[in-house]
Amino acid sequence: MRSLWAVEKAIFTYIAFTILLMVCFWDKQVNPTQMLVMRLETVLLIIAMWMLYCWKPCKLTRLLRVATLMLTLSWFYPDTYEVNRVLPNLDHIFAGLEQQLFGCQPSLLFSQVCPWGWFSELMCMGYVSYFPLMITILLYYFFRRYKEFGMATYILITSFYIYYTIFVILPVTGPQFYYLAAGTEKIAAGIFPNVTDWFLTHSERMAAPGWSDGFFHHLLDTAHHAGERPTAAFPSSHVGVTTVIMLLAAHTRSKGLFFSMLPFYIIMCFATVYIYAHYAIDAIAGLLTGIVIYWVLRVRAKKMELR
Repeated sequence: MRSLWAVEKAIFTYIAFTILLMVCFWDKQVNPTQMLVMRLETVLLIIAMWMLYCWKPCKLTRLLRVATLMLTLSWFYPDTYEVNRVLPNLDHIFAGLEQQLFGCQPSLLFSQVCPWGWFSELMCMGYVSYFPLMITILLYYFFRRYKEFGMATYILITSFYIYYTIFVILPVTGPQFYYLAAGTEKIAAGIFPNVTDWFLTHSERMAAPGWSDGFFHHLLDTAHHAGERPTAAFPSSHVGVTTVIMLLAAHTRSKGLFFSMLPFYIIMCFATVYIYAHYAIDAIAGLLTGIVIYWVLRVRAKKMELR
């Protein structure tokens, strides 16, 4: 336990990969120096927490070390936009595929079919529950299944960085950004223009639908203002990571834990489409990739005998 954890090595691998991409597109990057400094600070912070744990190995310093790794997730999510906005946008392809599969744009129509204030609040609540669900599953393993805490930490945090890797090489922004850039009239008419490098200099988004004065709508809006960028649409990491969380909950065999989280998970899957965050195919892909990622990481954790 005095060596670097597997999840920390995964983060360092992600940092090295994104630096390589930045070097390849250095002339097109908007804030390359700032991005490099952030990566250096992240590496130094992780090493500092590792040294603290080596100096005083106990449950508290282990928990602080994990909390630091969780904190990096909020730094690298908006950073995926900084890396991938130099690439041509692909939303017209995904919106067109959505139209072919469903004969419409579910994200555009969902809120029109269900315009009620209470329903929008329900959807917003489900979407923002993403963060409490992460904390709940980690704390459950820490206090109730401590021997498997390392396994749960590795699977959850590494799954995020797998999605981040996809996002930096697949520039899809999702309906809330693409619909605004293309024009909702064109989208409703089944016309999906290629906006090419629009998002290199634009980050405006559509406001979430529904009751704008609602409590959970305000929470959602605050979260979006803080960290949302035109990036990370396909596959939906909200659905994917929450699927991983539910599988971790099922692994505990605690019916109370699993079924208390299940309603939020179900609402989450629908909410991603309702609030314009994702195309329906993003949510479906998030579900499928979440299952695959969980089992692949679970097998790796078992081989490494993570505890």
